[in-house]
Amino acid sequence: MGHFARTWGAAISAAALIAGSVGTAVAVSSPSSAPKKPAAGAALTTASANASVKTVRAWQQFRIRGTVKSLRPGSKVILQQKQFGRWTTLPASMNTTSRSTYSMRVMLGMKGHNKLRLVDSRKRVVSPVINVYVR
Repeated sequence: MGHFARTWGAAISAAALIAGSVGTAVAVSSPSSAPKKPAAGAALTTASANASVKTVRAWQQFRIRGTVKSLRPGSKVILQQKQFGRWTTLPASMNTTSRSTYSMRVMLGMKGHNKLRLVDSRKRVVSPVINVYVR
């Protein structure tokens, strides 16, 4: 019962993610997905990512902003959260602007240290880990 409650609690804690101007996204734990290895000879590229704050209250809104130069404008970026040692894809995404930038509104409820990152839809572009502490 305890493991189920912790797993379900993690799913509910991320339930109030709001993705940019796309709308509200409800996060339910889904199987994690590590970035796929690039094809032979191809390099895994990175994106920039910065959180507007380092510490927030539970369910307090903040922004994650960045640039993805290696993708075409309008490409989808997806938010992932590290849960129980695995990267979990949250149903929060948005398309990059015409300048290949993004600014995603996020609210977290899982208290403690949260590790977040953004990936593209093919998981070839991965942002650095963003550390946010929820109190």
